[in-house]
Amino acid sequence: MPLLISHLGTARFGILSLAWVVIGYFSLFDLGLGRTLTKLVAEKIGARRHDEIPPLVWTTVIMMAIMGLIWTVIMLVAAPWAVDSALKVPARLRPETLKAFYLLAISGPIVVSTAGLRGVLEGQQRFGLTNAVRIPMGVATFLGPLAVLPFSNSLFPIIAVLLGARIAAWLAYLALGLYSTPVLRRRFSLSRQVLGPVLRFSSWVAISNFIGPIMAYFDRFLVGAILSMTAVAYYSTPYDLISNLGVIPAAIAGVLFPAFAASFTGDSGRTNRLYRVGLKYNFLILFPVALLIVVFSHGMLKIWLGTGFAASSFRALQLLTIGRLIICMAQLPFALLQGVGRPDLPAKLSMAELPFFIALSWLAIKSYGIEGAAMAWVARAGFETAILFWMANLRVPLKRAALKKLWVTALASLTILGLLLLPMPTFVTILYVVVALAGFALLTLFYLDDVDSMKNIISSFRAATPVAGGAEQE
Repeated sequence: MPLLISHLGTARFGILSLAWVVIGYFSLFDLGLGRTLTKLVAEKIGARRHDEIPPLVWTTVIMMAIMGLIWTVIMLVAAPWAVDSALKVPARLRPETLKAFYLLAISGPIVVSTAGLRGVLEGQQRFGLTNAVRIPMGVATFLGPLAVLPFSNSLFPIIAVLLGARIAAWLAYLALGLYSTPVLRRRFSLSRQVLGPVLRFSSWVAISNFIGPIMAYFDRFLVGAILSMTAVAYYSTPYDLISNLGVIPAAIAGVLFPAFAASFTGDSGRTNRLYRVGLKYNFLILFPVALLIVVFSHGMLKIWLGTGFAASSFRALQLLTIGRLIICMAQLPFALLQGVGRPDLPAKLSMAELPFFIALSWLAIKSYGIEGAAMAWVARAGFETAILFWMANLRVPLKRAALKKLWVTALASLTILGLLLLPMPTFVTILYVVVALAGFALLTLFYLDDVDSMKNIISSFRAATPVAGGAEQE
């Protein structure tokens, strides 16, 4: 990041950050088909109906490529307006930005259909293979632009490198899918019959996938339209930094989602226990990390990106860290609602809150700049998380004592983090953090009344899940 910013300049780096958003958003423009394919492939393998996999996979992947092509056309048409009018791109950067956006649009079919090819592997629980592709691709997303800098600081070759990495990932997923699923090599077939089950499952997931990233990233475009590309860099950098906290709840929810679905109809009590344990470990891992980031936000940014960048971004980092902690906790009730068969509830909530969030962000950015954008994001995260917990509790009610413990812990945690936003002498801040961490240690002892519960959950879930390796031999 420091090297990219120093060589590209803050305005060009702000445009690059928007390009990263667009590439990431392409992968969600699949109408929920990637997640659906994972589920249905797993079902076919579990039932040993391997002959039904080829039409399911090839039909779905082609549908996803068509969706990506539609997005490509939309972006090609909208790119001139976005560069010349919607975004405050400096005049000297407009020609290369427009060319870069045109090149970025071409990646649509590749990026969208990649989710389907990855879903084939995830349906077989071949996460080692998916990580063998995802990790290098993630590294290339950031190191690729860095490798271009000795030759050029233009956006066009940088976007070309990003596109090349995505094409390489697509080819790798295709090869691994053919390798791990021999029946795909033997037969290529399409079928209209698979469309009904696929679209029924994916429709509500698609709405969540479509609206969620808008609320996650739209404030960047508002910052660019209202303030400047430099302000986008000051805002997006701390946002990207703390977004990595989402890896933890995503991992926990990824394990618990199929367990929720498997246990709810036959043993709702087990679903309840899974949910409570997931919430415990999610919070116990995330809270101390969030506390330390809030405390050391200015120092971290100063060491990383320099004094000027830190002065402009540290308050946004503090606020966004609090918001990220809140939204990370929401991933568990979100996974629970989808797992018990109510994906419509999170989707409807997203549709209802989207216009209010956009309006709130606009007003906050106009009044308070990037700190206003962060405050609006925190407010939205708090509202959404509270409603998701309420919805989840209607489907899988927690006991009164557990529910009380949950809300007391939430309020206490937010109070501790919120007080750190107030100016304090250094020694007071140190004392405050020591007391807060000591209190957290006591809370940990209070919570971990079932130390082996997560091990038991994972072991029982693995035992109940069919292993695809033996089932897919030719």
